[in-house]
Amino acid sequence: MFDETKVKAWTGGVPVEGEAVTQIQNITMLPVVAGHIAIMPDVHLGKGATVGSVIPTKGAIIPAAVGVDIGCGMVAVQLDLKASDLPDSLQVVRAQIERDVPVGFGMHRRSVAEHGLHSERLVAAIGDLYERFDALAIRPRLGKMDERRVWQQVGTLGGGNHFIELCLDEAQSVWVMLHSGSRNIGNMIGKCAISMAREIAVQEDRALPDRDLAWLSEGSVEFDEYVNGLRWAQDYAATNREVMLTLVLAAVAKAMHRDIAPLMAAVNCHHNYASVEEHFGQQVWITRKGAVSARAGELGIIPGSMGARSFIVRGKGNADSYCSCSHGAGRKMSRNAAKRLFSLDDLVVQTQGVECRKDSGVIDEIPGAYKDIDAVMAAQVDLVEVVHTLKQVMCVKG
Repeated sequence: MFDETKVKAWTGGVPVEGEAVTQIQNITMLPVVAGHIAIMPDVHLGKGATVGSVIPTKGAIIPAAVGVDIGCGMVAVQLDLKASDLPDSLQVVRAQIERDVPVGFGMHRRSVAEHGLHSERLVAAIGDLYERFDALAIRPRLGKMDERRVWQQVGTLGGGNHFIELCLDEAQSVWVMLHSGSRNIGNMIGKCAISMAREIAVQEDRALPDRDLAWLSEGSVEFDEYVNGLRWAQDYAATNREVMLTLVLAAVAKAMHRDIAPLMAAVNCHHNYASVEEHFGQQVWITRKGAVSARAGELGIIPGSMGARSFIVRGKGNADSYCSCSHGAGRKMSRNAAKRLFSLDDLVVQTQGVECRKDSGVIDEIPGAYKDIDAVMAAQVDLVEVVHTLKQVMCVKG
């Protein structure tokens, strides 16, 4: 399927759509690519670059490859609860979480920094984000914005494939797992950078197989502004997840009328981001678009769909994958295709045993719209080992 000097893929036993293959081949044609592209088993069509790609570049970043949900990722933590501690119906727990954590386009009525977070570290992290935000050189390019929204969206979920779940592991221990990113401000920074890259490509008459593969070059004002904004948005996304986790734990405790506590430090990992790393003896920018860092011994999270298993994994540090693994199951069809193909009855059947929304607003997130997570995991056994297998019993969607 691919020239192995240009692409190394972990897709054995997992179907890959023809459009995604074309998109991958387009990426290999770019002069800024500094090695082979690594393709994860959850690969599927994306904007410019395929979701499930790890792209090394030298002296440049492709903003559309990073995407517009900069720093989107996962956080998970094991609690001091067993399945037997949970109430027979989790409806009251889901309702409490949905009251305390805004979803979809929702936001807090005031800055989460004013909510009395009982964590000096999180308060300091938010304060650092405030200071750095004021200094972002890309801000004038973003146009008019409601700055209050930036801070009122810290600790909020968003919509689409973002979720909050209660899960049980193989020992019937309870976990909280959630998926979210940098909300509207990350979207604004991402779109601005994509637009800048396109304009430069036109000005310099760069021949591109896809205009969304335009890049920003090191040494340019635009590159520096983007990287500054990119790093800030990645930190914003990680903090957003940590604040949300704090709110979810409090909501679960309130709904269950008991104290709860985490048994470990939370695993918090990006899967839409770029960073400078050393691979094959050179410093390069590594863009993971729908991929997770999986260095030797590093913990990561690979979720399934809202009706399938998820995994806490430990990286094996596979050099050919740029020490990466998949970020989930990966879609096997578009959202519109899922809405055409599946019914509410299908949704009820495929989410049986899970306390979650079962309405037309989430049919595009039905498990059948995603690849088989077991096949995805089987295809990457040389990238990660499974530490815990999780199955959700409750899912909150935006």
